[in-house]
Amino acid sequence: MGTIKDKSILLIDDEPAILLMCQSILKENGFTNILTADTALRALERLDTHPDLAVLDVMLPDMDGFMLAKVIREQTNIPILFLTAKGEFDDKAKGFEVGADDYIVKPFLAQEFVWRVTAILHRVYKENEDTSFLLEACKVDLGQAQVYKEGCDPVSLTAKEVEILQKLFSNAGRIVTLGSLCQTVCGDIYVGYEKTLMSHIRHIREKIEAEPSSPVSLVTVKGIGYKLILKGTG
Repeated sequence: MGTIKDKSILLIDDEPAILLMCQSILKENGFTNILTADTALRALERLDTHPDLAVLDVMLPDMDGFMLAKVIREQTNIPILFLTAKGEFDDKAKGFEVGADDYIVKPFLAQEFVWRVTAILHRVYKENEDTSFLLEACKVDLGQAQVYKEGCDPVSLTAKEVEILQKLFSNAGRIVTLGSLCQTVCGDIYVGYEKTLMSHIRHIREKIEAEPSSPVSLVTVKGIGYKLILKGTG
């Protein structure tokens, strides 16, 4: 089955020095399965190797990194970590809106980079854990990142949607505050990311509810947060 450090990491940056430095940092900390790409096109070609994590820059020569993240998210549910010099609030917000799991601004500390990579991999690739449950309109399997509705093909969840549902599932039947969920989406610095959270909630409802505009499983507690209602407990 392997360990977290056996996971495949795809580094995407057009600066050879950054790629080399990130490779060295990861290898020094026990990660050996590392792929690199210096353009968006090469990165998309590398997706055929099924990496477990993508680390990407915003400023690439052939495609904006935010657009690349959207394309990656359309093709796979792997987590995405932005590693970029673009550190303005709007840039970070855009990164999370297109599906990023974390965001680091250059220059960065080597140990922080390793911590964040390791934390994402641990969160996303949890082993030996029963994380499937029934809702009114579907079955959700967080381990497989899939939603199953009778008579329909399985629908995939993104890594961030899995994290949000995991947080709600671990508190099923209880209110999870906006602040707590925003922290799950964006990390410790989450003030101002409520719109990003609402976007994730909307997409989750489209996948798990029979009628997303009238949710019965992922309900809003106005002004406080959200609550997940498991089938048979409402």
